[in-house]
Amino acid sequence: MDSFYIILTGSLVAASCGLLGCYLVLRRMALIGDAISHAVLPGIVLAFLISGSRDSLVMLFGAGIIGLLTTFLIEFLHRKARLQEDASIGVIFTTLFALGVILISYYAENIDLDQDCVLYGEIAFVPLDDSFILFSGIDLGPKAVWIGLFVFVVIVSFVIIGYKELFLTTFDPAYAASIGISVTLWHYLLMGMVSFTTVASFEAVGAILVVAFLVAPAATAYLLTDNFNKMLAIAVLVGIIAAIGGYYLAVWMDASIAGGMSTIVGLEFLLVLLFSPSQGVFMKKLRTKTS
Repeated sequence: MDSFYIILTGSLVAASCGLLGCYLVLRRMALIGDAISHAVLPGIVLAFLISGSRDSLVMLFGAGIIGLLTTFLIEFLHRKARLQEDASIGVIFTTLFALGVILISYYAENIDLDQDCVLYGEIAFVPLDDSFILFSGIDLGPKAVWIGLFVFVVIVSFVIIGYKELFLTTFDPAYAASIGISVTLWHYLLMGMVSFTTVASFEAVGAILVVAFLVAPAATAYLLTDNFNKMLAIAVLVGIIAAIGGYYLAVWMDASIAGGMSTIVGLEFLLVLLFSPSQGVFMKKLRTKTS
């Protein structure tokens, strides 16, 4: 059952991140997940200083608030200060991450409170997580699995309910605004979902794997199809294959499971980059020679 729980958790996170990643890639905001993963550190420290507790839910609440603040500040700099999106991301996440490091060194230097123990989880420890147990005594499995399932349901619901608005604000924001859709509102809703997914998945699978699942499956799907619905489905499938294949690669090599999953999703992207029927490097050269 340990293998099942690890693969299931990885697959749920991959599916959630894959769906959101499609929007991020198309909006040229693929690194927002990486920015959030660094920027939330001061939120974790402040949550501890205010509550005096290292409880996971308290830490995640503090991280979530700073995650939302990060997306707001990035958009503020981009729109009001006329900075490029990538420059806004770089300025905000480095500043907030540095602030978190300073807070830790000043207020919590004698306390076991750093990003490795409260933020960067390890998916191999999922089977050791506390279980959900019903009043009847039935063990429903690790909390990480249920958190992953909850996140997945929320993201799927968000994509279905806001499909038209998200589609139009992603592909043609000017037209969306002209028919009365608030581009700014849907941008912040999307960024809020990204922040929610990123922070909620940290403890279970680790920040590096979350960032990998946010970017690589969507980028892989982008090279395989021009149909957005197919892109969403392919991104989810690519992420799930990476979760399964990465687990068995890690077991075979006796290596990090998160590292194995990230490696597989990277290899998937590389294979598609080279051999995609429409966008593959080799296929383009082959068509050039035959023509």
